[in-house]
Amino acid sequence: MSSTSVTPRFGARVLLLDPLDRVLLLHARDPEDPGHHWWELPGGGLDNGEDLTDAARRELAEETGILLPELGRKLWIRESRFTYRGRSHHRIKHVFLARTVDTAAQIPPKPTENEKAGLIERRWWSATDLRHCPDKLLPGSLSELLDDLLGDRLSDKPLMLIG
Repeated sequence: MSSTSVTPRFGARVLLLDPLDRVLLLHARDPEDPGHHWWELPGGGLDNGEDLTDAARRELAEETGILLPELGRKLWIRESRFTYRGRSHHRIKHVFLARTVDTAAQIPPKPTENEKAGLIERRWWSATDLRHCPDKLLPGSLSELLDDLLGDRLSDKPLMLIG
């Protein structure tokens, strides 16, 4: 059942870079529309009473098994509206920068049933590889944003992205 007015759900994601400046992305699909798939940063919604950085670190650990003691600066806030599993969604996600020296999971990932149904794979992407990705990226400007971040051209103030 679809609705035209959906209350936004707030969440947090992590743009995680390894020592080679590769970014970790999750390849996901809509279980009810397998042809609809995309690459996105790890992250998800806030639990009751949880702050954004705690949510980002928790979601990263649950989805990838990678533990981070801290996050870097907030890079952007992205507002999006989309259909997933036949329902309309409205999300406002805060994206934080983080770096890791170890790309291996420190704990077993604990994806939700929904995440298990939609996860295709996890992959580390170089900026060059990302520029040539034929699949949908979320956000759509992720390649340019990563280039700007790595080239030290990204604003120190969080960007506001729509879509």
